[in-house]
Amino acid sequence: MKFHYKFSPPVFGGSVAMIALLVLTGAAWPTESQQFYSAIQSWIETHVGWLYILGVAIFLIFIVFVMASRYGDIKLGPDHAEPDYSYGSWFSMLFSAGMGIGLVFFGVGEPVMHFLAPPDVSPETIEAAREALKITMFHWGLHAWAIYAVVALSLAYFTYRHQLPLLPRSALYPLIGERIYGPIGHAVDTFAVIGTLIGVATSLGYGSMQVNAGLNYLFGVPVSTNIQILLIVVISLMATASVFSGLDRGVKKLSELNLMLAFSLLVLILIVGPTVTLLQTLVQNAGSYLSDLVNKTFNLYAYDRKDAWLGGWTLLYWGWWISWSPFVGTFIARVSRGRTIREFLVGILFVPTGVALIWFTIFGNSGIDLIMNGGATDLAEAVNTDVSVALFKFFEYMPLTEILSGIAIILVVVFFVTSSDSGSLVIDSLTSGGVTDAPVWQRIFWALLQGVVAIVLLWAGGLAALQTATIVSALPFVLVMLAMCFGLYKALQDDALRMRNLQNHHTTVQYTKTTVDWQSRIRSLNSRPTRRDANHFLRTVARPALENVRSEFDEQGFRVKLTGITNLRLEIQQADENVFVYALRKRYFTTALAMGPGELVMDEDTEEAEDSRAEEDDGTFYYRVEVFLEQGGQEYDVMGYTEEQIIADVVTQYERYLQYLHLSHAELV
Repeated sequence: MKFHYKFSPPVFGGSVAMIALLVLTGAAWPTESQQFYSAIQSWIETHVGWLYILGVAIFLIFIVFVMASRYGDIKLGPDHAEPDYSYGSWFSMLFSAGMGIGLVFFGVGEPVMHFLAPPDVSPETIEAAREALKITMFHWGLHAWAIYAVVALSLAYFTYRHQLPLLPRSALYPLIGERIYGPIGHAVDTFAVIGTLIGVATSLGYGSMQVNAGLNYLFGVPVSTNIQILLIVVISLMATASVFSGLDRGVKKLSELNLMLAFSLLVLILIVGPTVTLLQTLVQNAGSYLSDLVNKTFNLYAYDRKDAWLGGWTLLYWGWWISWSPFVGTFIARVSRGRTIREFLVGILFVPTGVALIWFTIFGNSGIDLIMNGGATDLAEAVNTDVSVALFKFFEYMPLTEILSGIAIILVVVFFVTSSDSGSLVIDSLTSGGVTDAPVWQRIFWALLQGVVAIVLLWAGGLAALQTATIVSALPFVLVMLAMCFGLYKALQDDALRMRNLQNHHTTVQYTKTTVDWQSRIRSLNSRPTRRDANHFLRTVARPALENVRSEFDEQGFRVKLTGITNLRLEIQQADENVFVYALRKRYFTTALAMGPGELVMDEDTEEAEDSRAEEDDGTFYYRVEVFLEQGGQEYDVMGYTEEQIIADVVTQYERYLQYLHLSHAELV
């Protein structure tokens, strides 16, 4: 029996070796490793913390600029691409992969911690309560998702728009070109694999502690390392089962379940808590967060030194989000094909930020209200002692305590299953050269390895050391992300230049004296051509026209190729290795014009291999022959053109292509 695999040996082997080295040192010398990485982290916070703050500010400004600019109209894929997932499924997967588990873990704990020990105001006051939610949202809101968006947008754009592999190295293509396929690219991808696996594994370890705390509260299950290891085994096996189901039936379905459970928990707390007060604070928290956004973005406490607080909170969060960005960014890119850049960025920035605002308001303000007005001193003590039990201690003050705790435990478990599964999906893609059809055993291997790493580190006490190491690794990746922004901006400029050359194209054909009268043209426009009509037009009119064009370019010494029978593709090689593409492809539509975009008919060389929905001559469908350029479909129909008109259309598009090359080269000069 032949052993099948699809992976890049340098990335796969290098990642496994480096992970083994980090895990063994963290397990063998947990205290020393923690001290070593903590010393590096302290040095970073003291000497280059400004770079973290400035870098994250640049990421947010850059993403908002791209979203609001003309570049927002560009699609993540060919111009005719449509999204692979509905809004509901897409938002669910963003929520689950990005930081859903963090909201559950810190929903009560972080606002309460800032209330008890704020940096700028007196603790346990009304001012501290206001500041607590502003600080929490600052750490979990737009800045965090802007970090993810830089990586996700770069990968999605270069993968779906420029046909590069779905790998972090692809974002560097505008800067280093083909060298992304060499040692530099291998190193970037290996770094992403290590950060993803260690990040998921350490989260899995800490998550098992919270689940253990919940089971202890509900059923009296003892809190111990052995129980937590058993929980990791169970969660890893569940993630393995999800791997077998694939992305659409595994991560997608579990993410939708996550969102439903989270929404149910949110609504229950809103109903049984101080409802009116929570709704009022929600509105005020939104305004306070937005009004103080610029000040907090650039605040380094340079005039009032608070290095310990800044390093223990803001810089720690920025480092954590940056270290997770290859994982989350790759996963978001994987599920976002077909959306415009503006739609993509609005979805990534504002929807999760809005969810975080609602979540922290309802849980955080409820917890603060209990401490301020309900005498819940033991909740404050629980937060300060062990934040993993804070949520369950919070539920003690609510009706339906057991039900709320049960939902929370299920939510945490499902979140970790989706994190492990999506982490396995990303790591497998990174180590297999960006392919999406690697053997299932490879994803299972990574899912189980995440569990093994978490167990080893939990047993040896090395989780904190590896978590700190991951955050330390964020420093060099800040520079990589800044390079990503620059490279993406260059590529978007070029793409916008190409689009500007095309958007003035009209279907009025130039350079010809047609013998077709205008009455015939109106009849052609109002007809409902069948598949047979489209194929006949392509064979008898379109192909001879493109053959004439091919012959002319061939005589002039160009390398030119014409392929296909019922879907045609003309390629003209330019001297500078650019290729002009002019293709004619059939698309079929339902006769009800409002039924949405037409489907492509993917029969390159035969009339028989068409989609089963494309019925023959029964009036259900009608066909268009549309023009496709290198960047995708142009959505205009040439059915009914004469040979001369098709030739003129090719010449028009070719002229615009040469104009684009001229302008792009002129800008470079």
